[in-house]
Amino acid sequence: MGSLSTESFDEFLDSLKQAGVAISNERELRERLAEAQRWRFAFSTLASNGRPLGIRFQDHSAGGNEAEIHRAFTQFQFPESMEAAFAASLRSEH
Repeated sequence: MGSLSTESFDEFLDSLKQAGVAISNERELRERLAEAQRWRFAFSTLASNGRPLGIRFQDHSAGGNEAEIHRAFTQFQFPESMEAAFAASLRSEH
């Protein structure tokens, strides 16, 4: 069976990084997404629960990249609830 979208998780992560999002332990994140059959679900899980693995996301643009992050989540067909949770986690990071 084919996927809903031909975009890869690599392209999605690169979009986030271009928007100014830093990814801690990016290698581990990419390895886990490569193993996942449903990478969007795996990303959502790791974005919410990846801290014990050292996977963290930090906004290095001080909130000036919200439109770019929104564009990435929309382009890669994430649900709005995941985008909202991700944005909230970026704002809560210190």
